[in-house]
Amino acid sequence: MSQEQLTLRTHGARGRALKRLAAFAASGALVVGLAACSTVGSSNNAGSTASGDVGTAVCGSPEEQAAITAAVDGRTLKVGYTPPILSEFYTQVEKSAFNRMHELEECYGIQWEWARQGALNDAHSGVEAVGIVQNFISNEFDAVFVCSAAPASTMQEIYAAGSEGGVDFYQFNSTEELANPSQADDPTGGLFTVSNIGYDDRWQSGYIAGLYLAEELNGAGEIIQILGPSGSDWTKLRQLGFEAAISEYPGMTIVGSADGGYVRDQGLTAAQDLLTKFPDVDAIYGENEDMALGASQAIDLAGLQHWDGTSGIITIGADGLLSGMDSIRQGKLSATVDVNSVEMGRTMIDTLFQHEILGMTVAQFIRIPTIVVDQSNVDWAEAKIAASLAGPGNY
Repeated sequence: MSQEQLTLRTHGARGRALKRLAAFAASGALVVGLAACSTVGSSNNAGSTASGDVGTAVCGSPEEQAAITAAVDGRTLKVGYTPPILSEFYTQVEKSAFNRMHELEECYGIQWEWARQGALNDAHSGVEAVGIVQNFISNEFDAVFVCSAAPASTMQEIYAAGSEGGVDFYQFNSTEELANPSQADDPTGGLFTVSNIGYDDRWQSGYIAGLYLAEELNGAGEIIQILGPSGSDWTKLRQLGFEAAISEYPGMTIVGSADGGYVRDQGLTAAQDLLTKFPDVDAIYGENEDMALGASQAIDLAGLQHWDGTSGIITIGADGLLSGMDSIRQGKLSATVDVNSVEMGRTMIDTLFQHEILGMTVAQFIRIPTIVVDQSNVDWAEAKIAASLAGPGNY
């Protein structure tokens, strides 16, 4: 990164946020930040509260609330949101973000102007995402949340140009690990995003799914895979993790793979073709949950047995969809790696608020915890998502 770029990075949007903070630095209460602003199930807590339909937003002590409200100063944040596709998963992320926005609005008076636009055609080329982000820049948004399949270098060039115009960029559910150089020589790691919020996509979902299958099958079995598009970074990284896990068990074998395009109907078709060739498989791994749910349908259409804990075909995906939780409950989907859409959405908004309003320097990579969900823990996993979708936030 050139010295000119570093100067831009330091004195652009981030510098303006730090100047805003300086105006309120005299209040010691402000340094508490958002530590006390969380959601609980009861209003019997110290400090002011703002009630909602789901839990209670705790705004901190009166002094904290007053200081942060002064920092907000009635400001409206104009925020763009562009997922790669308008799907169930990204709707869950967005609704959770809305609920957190509602809490912050109730506590501190911040106003929100929110615009959503996702790819309508080929989500995995990233071509449409480039135009969407450029449109947000030209319309002078304060900040933009981006999850894009476009080449990382292309997006960083756009972020650099947008940052010069005063727009801050936050990536979510993305794969910047592929393009992130050592920060020993470059303090920004070559990135023009304020922060990158998601789960550890290098190995985590694929690796955890592979371990789950190996443990359920006692280290021996045949697997077919329903993969995402071959050019997708998500596909590359999840596959890396899955194969690493399977390689630890000599008795586990991947016998066939097919492209399911990350969508349910293509996952169904891919699974049907593979089950015709390999009807005696023990497990199906869908790199995302929509494809795994398509594979579940293929098992039914082929008249085969779903996994019952001792026999049948195990199906596992990754996302954590409300529809997937229902399928797990019915025994149609064996398990999923829940990458925590609810926590992702909340963390996105907290990170935005901390940086844009409080002037905080936030972590370049923020990792959301994940968990495998099956029939043993589907009740609370489903309840968590359902509560977020039923929350009061709506923008």
